[in-house]
Amino acid sequence: AWLVLGLVLGLLGGTGAQDMCGDPPGPSRSVPAPQLSPEERLSPHMPEPLRCDACLAIAFQIEEQLRKAEGKVGKKALKESDYMEVLERSCSQDWESYGVLELDGEKRLSGPGLPRQQPLSVMVSGGPWPNRLSKLCHGFVGERGEAQIYAAHRRGAAALRQLLCRGDKGPCAGRKDAGPDPPKALQNEL
Repeated sequence: AWLVLGLVLGLLGGTGAQDMCGDPPGPSRSVPAPQLSPEERLSPHMPEPLRCDACLAIAFQIEEQLRKAEGKVGKKALKESDYMEVLERSCSQDWESYGVLELDGEKRLSGPGLPRQQPLSVMVSGGPWPNRLSKLCHGFVGERGEAQIYAAHRRGAAALRQLLCRGDKGPCAGRKDAGPDPPKALQNEL
Protein backbone atom coordinates (compact mmCIF):
# COMPACT_ATOMS: atom_id res chain seq x y z
CA ALA A 1 0.00 0.00 0.00
CA TRP A 2 2.87 2.39 0.77
CA LEU A 3 4.37 1.72 -2.65
CA VAL A 4 1.09 2.65 -4.34
CA LEU A 5 0.78 5.78 -2.19
CA GLY A 6 4.37 6.73 -3.04
CA LEU A 7 3.70 6.26 -6.75
CA VAL A 8 0.50 8.32 -6.59
CA LEU A 9 2.19 11.12 -4.65
CA GLY A 10 5.20 10.93 -6.97
CA LEU A 11 2.98 11.32 -10.03
CA LEU A 12 0.97 14.14 -8.48
CA GLY A 13 4.04 16.00 -7.28
CA GLY A 14 5.79 15.64 -10.62
CA THR A 15 8.82 14.04 -8.98
CA GLY A 16 11.16 11.72 -10.83
CA ALA A 17 12.76 8.44 -9.79
CA GLN A 18 15.89 10.25 -8.54
CA ASP A 19 13.84 11.62 -5.62
CA MET A 20 13.24 8.08 -4.38
CA CYS A 21 16.98 7.64 -3.63
CA GLY A 22 17.39 9.83 -0.57
CA ASP A 23 16.47 13.29 -1.81
CA PRO A 24 13.37 14.71 -0.13
CA PRO A 25 10.26 14.15 -2.26
CA GLY A 26 8.74 17.02 -4.19
CA PRO A 27 5.51 18.76 -3.20
CA SER A 28 2.58 16.46 -2.65
CA ARG A 29 -1.07 17.21 -3.26
CA SER A 30 -3.11 17.39 -0.07
CA VAL A 31 -6.67 16.15 -0.01
CA PRO A 32 -8.82 18.21 2.37
CA ALA A 33 -11.10 16.53 4.88
CA PRO A 34 -14.81 17.28 4.38
CA GLN A 35 -15.93 20.47 6.11
CA LEU A 36 -18.81 19.58 8.41
CA SER A 37 -21.59 22.00 9.33
CA PRO A 38 -22.54 22.49 13.00
CA GLU A 39 -25.53 20.14 12.47
CA GLU A 40 -23.28 17.48 10.94
CA ARG A 41 -20.79 17.78 13.82
CA LEU A 42 -23.10 18.22 16.81
CA SER A 43 -26.62 16.91 16.21
CA PRO A 44 -27.40 13.51 17.77
CA HIS A 45 -29.41 12.63 14.63
CA MET A 46 -28.21 11.47 11.23
CA PRO A 47 -28.33 14.46 8.84
CA GLU A 48 -31.12 14.04 6.28
CA PRO A 49 -28.86 13.92 3.17
CA LEU A 50 -26.91 11.00 4.69
CA ARG A 51 -29.89 8.93 5.83
CA CYS A 52 -30.08 6.87 2.61
CA ASP A 53 -26.37 5.93 2.82
CA ALA A 54 -26.83 5.16 6.53
CA CYS A 55 -29.81 2.92 5.81
CA LEU A 56 -27.89 0.97 3.16
CA ALA A 57 -25.01 0.50 5.62
CA ILE A 58 -27.43 -0.72 8.31
CA ALA A 59 -29.14 -3.13 5.89
CA PHE A 60 -25.70 -4.46 4.89
CA GLN A 61 -24.65 -5.03 8.52
CA ILE A 62 -27.97 -6.71 9.46
CA GLU A 63 -27.71 -8.96 6.38
CA GLU A 64 -24.10 -9.93 7.23
CA GLN A 65 -24.87 -10.69 10.89
CA LEU A 66 -28.00 -12.73 10.09
CA ARG A 67 -26.16 -14.68 7.37
CA LYS A 68 -23.32 -15.51 9.81
CA ALA A 69 -25.80 -16.67 12.46
CA GLU A 70 -27.65 -18.86 9.93
CA GLY A 71 -24.32 -20.31 8.79
CA LYS A 72 -23.76 -21.58 12.33
CA VAL A 73 -27.05 -23.52 12.29
CA GLY A 74 -26.53 -25.02 8.83
CA LYS A 75 -28.35 -22.29 6.84
CA LYS A 76 -31.66 -23.11 8.54
CA ALA A 77 -34.02 -20.36 9.65
CA LEU A 78 -33.20 -18.92 13.07
CA LYS A 79 -35.54 -19.13 16.03
CA GLU A 80 -37.23 -15.86 16.99
CA SER A 81 -35.10 -15.43 20.12
CA ASP A 82 -31.94 -15.93 18.02
CA TYR A 83 -32.73 -13.46 15.26
CA MET A 84 -33.88 -10.88 17.83
CA GLU A 85 -30.50 -11.23 19.56
CA VAL A 86 -28.65 -10.90 16.22
CA LEU A 87 -30.59 -7.73 15.33
CA GLU A 88 -29.82 -6.24 18.75
CA ARG A 89 -26.13 -7.10 18.32
CA SER A 90 -26.14 -5.65 14.77
CA CYS A 91 -27.44 -2.29 15.98
CA SER A 92 -25.27 -2.18 19.11
CA GLN A 93 -21.94 -2.83 17.34
CA ASP A 94 -19.34 -0.05 17.43
CA TRP A 95 -19.86 1.19 13.79
CA GLU A 96 -16.28 2.57 13.87
CA SER A 97 -15.55 1.54 10.27
CA TYR A 98 -18.01 4.16 8.96
CA GLY A 99 -17.43 7.84 8.39
CA VAL A 100 -18.04 10.75 6.05
CA LEU A 101 -16.12 11.77 2.97
CA GLU A 102 -16.66 14.36 0.27
CA LEU A 103 -17.32 13.06 -3.22
CA ASP A 104 -17.78 15.52 -6.09
CA GLY A 105 -18.57 18.28 -3.60
CA GLU A 106 -21.22 16.18 -1.86
CA LYS A 107 -20.86 14.60 1.58
CA ARG A 108 -21.45 10.84 1.60
CA LEU A 109 -21.30 8.14 4.23
CA SER A 110 -18.58 5.59 3.55
CA GLY A 111 -17.74 2.14 4.90
CA PRO A 112 -18.55 -1.56 4.42
CA GLY A 113 -21.54 -2.14 2.13
CA LEU A 114 -21.31 1.34 0.60
CA PRO A 115 -19.68 1.25 -2.85
CA ARG A 116 -18.11 4.70 -2.82
CA GLN A 117 -14.52 4.29 -1.66
CA GLN A 118 -12.39 6.88 -3.47
CA PRO A 119 -8.60 6.52 -3.60
CA LEU A 120 -7.93 10.23 -3.01
CA SER A 121 -10.44 11.23 -0.37
CA VAL A 122 -10.24 11.73 3.37
CA MET A 123 -12.84 9.99 5.52
CA VAL A 124 -13.83 11.52 8.85
CA SER A 125 -14.83 8.64 11.12
CA GLY A 126 -15.56 8.33 14.83
CA GLY A 127 -17.11 11.36 16.48
CA PRO A 128 -20.91 11.34 16.24
CA TRP A 129 -21.20 8.85 13.34
CA PRO A 130 -21.13 5.51 15.20
CA ASN A 131 -23.75 6.67 17.72
CA ARG A 132 -25.99 8.03 14.94
CA LEU A 133 -25.80 4.75 13.02
CA SER A 134 -26.61 2.75 16.15
CA LYS A 135 -29.62 4.95 16.99
CA LEU A 136 -30.91 4.84 13.41
CA CYS A 137 -30.50 1.05 13.32
CA HIS A 138 -32.49 0.61 16.56
CA GLY A 139 -35.12 3.00 15.12
CA PHE A 140 -35.52 0.92 11.95
CA VAL A 141 -35.83 -2.31 13.95
CA GLY A 142 -38.39 -0.66 16.24
CA GLU A 143 -40.45 0.70 13.34
CA ARG A 144 -40.41 -2.36 11.10
CA GLY A 145 -40.30 -5.07 13.76
CA GLU A 146 -37.85 -7.93 14.08
CA ALA A 147 -40.14 -10.54 12.46
CA GLN A 148 -40.72 -8.41 9.33
CA ILE A 149 -37.00 -7.62 9.01
CA TYR A 150 -36.07 -11.29 9.35
CA ALA A 151 -38.73 -12.35 6.82
CA ALA A 152 -37.33 -9.81 4.33
CA HIS A 153 -33.79 -11.09 4.96
CA ARG A 154 -34.93 -14.64 4.20
CA ARG A 155 -36.18 -13.42 0.80
CA GLY A 156 -32.78 -11.86 0.02
CA ALA A 157 -30.63 -8.77 0.50
CA ALA A 158 -32.64 -6.80 -2.10
CA ALA A 159 -35.88 -7.44 -0.17
CA LEU A 160 -34.25 -6.27 3.08
CA ARG A 161 -32.98 -3.05 1.44
CA GLN A 162 -36.45 -2.52 -0.06
CA LEU A 163 -38.12 -2.91 3.34
CA LEU A 164 -35.71 -0.70 5.29
CA CYS A 165 -34.58 1.88 2.77
CA ARG A 166 -36.61 2.07 -0.42
CA GLY A 167 -40.23 1.69 0.61
CA ASP A 168 -42.62 4.64 0.22
CA LYS A 169 -41.33 6.35 3.36
CA GLY A 170 -37.80 4.91 3.24
CA PRO A 171 -34.82 7.30 3.26
CA CYS A 172 -33.79 6.15 -0.25
CA ALA A 173 -37.26 6.44 -1.83
CA GLY A 174 -36.91 8.16 -5.19
CA ARG A 175 -33.09 8.31 -5.13
CA LYS A 176 -31.52 7.15 -8.38
CA ASP A 177 -28.04 6.69 -6.86
CA ALA A 178 -29.17 4.23 -4.17
CA GLY A 179 -28.31 1.18 -6.25
CA PRO A 180 -30.57 -1.07 -8.32
CA ASP A 181 -34.09 -1.77 -7.17
CA PRO A 182 -35.04 -5.38 -6.57
CA PRO A 183 -36.86 -7.17 -9.39
CA LYS A 184 -40.58 -6.47 -9.73
CA ALA A 185 -41.48 -9.93 -8.43
CA LEU A 186 -39.98 -9.06 -5.05
CA GLN A 187 -41.73 -5.69 -4.89
CA ASN A 188 -45.12 -7.32 -5.45
CA GLU A 189 -44.61 -9.65 -2.47
CA LEU A 190 -44.02 -6.79 -0.05
